[in-house]
Amino acid sequence: MLRWVMKSSLVCCALAAPLAAQNSQCTSGNASVQDACNRAVDAYKTFQPLGGIAISGGNPVLGTARGLGGLGHLFVSARVNAVKAEVPNPDTTQKALSGGVPAPVVEAGVGLFPGLGAGFLSVDALASATLLPTNLAKLSVDSSARKIGSMALGLGYGVRVGVLKGSFPIPSISVSAMRRTLPRVRLGDVSNGDNFQFDTDLKATNIRVAASMRLLLLDVAAGVGVDKYTSTGHMVYYNNPPLNTATDTVTIPVSNTRQILFVDAGLNLVLVKLVGEVGFQTGKDQKLSTNYSDFDPKAGHVFGGIGVRISL
Repeated sequence: MLRWVMKSSLVCCALAAPLAAQNSQCTSGNASVQDACNRAVDAYKTFQPLGGIAISGGNPVLGTARGLGGLGHLFVSARVNAVKAEVPNPDTTQKALSGGVPAPVVEAGVGLFPGLGAGFLSVDALASATLLPTNLAKLSVDSSARKIGSMALGLGYGVRVGVLKGSFPIPSISVSAMRRTLPRVRLGDVSNGDNFQFDTDLKATNIRVAASMRLLLLDVAAGVGVDKYTSTGHMVYYNNPPLNTATDTVTIPVSNTRQILFVDAGLNLVLVKLVGEVGFQTGKDQKLSTNYSDFDPKAGHVFGGIGVRISL
């Protein structure tokens, strides 16, 4: 995922294009250097909410909104989320770069309180772990980052509160809140001969309202939500091409809020559930510095996921 966006940022630093506005981080007496900086910031702004939905997904408990049932009940799931990503192509400004951005996520939860009548105000504790490979070319993780073996570890935590523990034809309804983080990662190293280096972290806050129902062997769920993504990127680049003997560093704080919709469907095999998810993240004008053709900065994005959930 991160390797893909870093490649996009590298392309951003190649050529210049007419500017619609300036990013406040980019100031240079060299027009081509300033253009390259603006383009890199554009790519970062565009990709940040896509990375956010990739680590977040839709339903925090894949396939269901039904409360776990109090102490002694738990679930574990493994899923792969993906979002159809599109960012402007500053190399030509004529055609956007597009591709899938995947994120493997392990999630778990434990029941804390079964709720009052019909499961009202039941409480479940939720947790998640996002695994990020560290053996990709030119990709490194902050030395203080959490790791499992060779994988960097992003963590999440949250709570789900039951509104209704329904039974056919009445759906189960719940409200949840999650906080997810990724460790700071870096691509490239100017001290080791690279033309630039880029590092970033990512935090996501997810609010979800979901409803679900069991139909014989089929579980179905749907919901809506609001996400807030925050991150701070640092880009180091040469400011005196073609000599490349001096560098500048720009700090890029980005905050985005998006609305999401999702639908889940899964096969219920008693303890094991096989679930698929599809959803939509709304778009928003990112106020990019460059007018890119064949790219809509306000467009929304389709995301999805597939996974296995074990409930006890």
